[in-house]
Amino acid sequence: MNKLVYHKRVTSLKQKLSRMTADTVWIIQPENRRYLSGFKASDAQIAESSGSLLISEARSVLITDSRYTTAAKNEAVGFEIQTLGQDLIEEFPAIVNQMGTKILAFEEDYLTWGLHGRLVEKFKELSPQVNLVPISGLVEKMREVKDDLEIEVLATSAELIAAVLDEVISGLRTGITEKAVAKQIEDLALEAGAEDLAFPSIVASGPNSALPHAVPTNREIRPKEPIIIDVGVRLGGYCSDMTRTVFLGKPMPDFRKIYRTVRQAQLAALKEIRPGVDTDYPDSIARQVIRDAGFGKYFGHALGHGVGLATHERPRLGPRKPEKLKKGMVVTVEPGIYIPGRGGVRLEEMVVINKDGPRILTKAGNFYDFTS
Repeated sequence: MNKLVYHKRVTSLKQKLSRMTADTVWIIQPENRRYLSGFKASDAQIAESSGSLLISEARSVLITDSRYTTAAKNEAVGFEIQTLGQDLIEEFPAIVNQMGTKILAFEEDYLTWGLHGRLVEKFKELSPQVNLVPISGLVEKMREVKDDLEIEVLATSAELIAAVLDEVISGLRTGITEKAVAKQIEDLALEAGAEDLAFPSIVASGPNSALPHAVPTNREIRPKEPIIIDVGVRLGGYCSDMTRTVFLGKPMPDFRKIYRTVRQAQLAALKEIRPGVDTDYPDSIARQVIRDAGFGKYFGHALGHGVGLATHERPRLGPRKPEKLKKGMVVTVEPGIYIPGRGGVRLEEMVVINKDGPRILTKAGNFYDFTS
């Protein structure tokens, strides 16, 4: 990513900070950290961080430990690098104090309650005292609209997984297990140059396909039953996400109807994806198609979500908290119908919103034409 891109993003954040009561913002969320600095390290678990950012009007600091110092110096654009020892509680407040901070805004969704409590006590000991104030969605909102470079990387990520999925679908056969298909997806993706999977692949056959986020099992794939394959990779830090439902042989009539309904719902929603449209409207269109076909109670999740440095990010295409779609957003469109104990169908496209509508990035697999 061009160094000027990170400078522009940090400058934009500082402008937002100038309109807030806080004088320093603490960026903890890994994708937000990478978006602003270019620092690529990930966090293995919620209680273990590879680093965070402190940004004020005058300074941009990346705090990490000795495991990541060299990488941070090589990757973090325009940031001072400060290496802490093993005790964040003892050393972090001093850095905050050195920056002249009086009010520190922190990402409330990514700071554990225990750490928050300990820091509050430490900040009381400082002179002047530092107050913690929560913020939510500040950088996530900036990430909603992708620039041309981001869209190019997202498109490449989508092309990679689409090619992998085409190969996997063409090789499906009776008797292969869900776990074996998932392993094949991972192997092919890494061989094709993916950094990693964007999320654990979902391969769900027969009754398992009624579980929207099923975990692959040792169940063998059988003829005529639905097989949901939901996959994505990470490339250049950016994710892809797509789903196809396939059958070995001719499906039963009820699943022909379910598949046809889901595809019609998806196509109807895609027609409404354009700048200026409220995010709840495409969801309502798809939901109405499914409801009219008699399957309304079997579509429980939202129509889609944003995709970028995280697989699931803003905006959300769903019935709650609508906002306007904008040119440059990248979202999924993924209606589904899930019949408990029998199976389900989900179809998912990842699209970039252009001024005249959506451009599909995940082109793979032929869709069934169950018109009769």
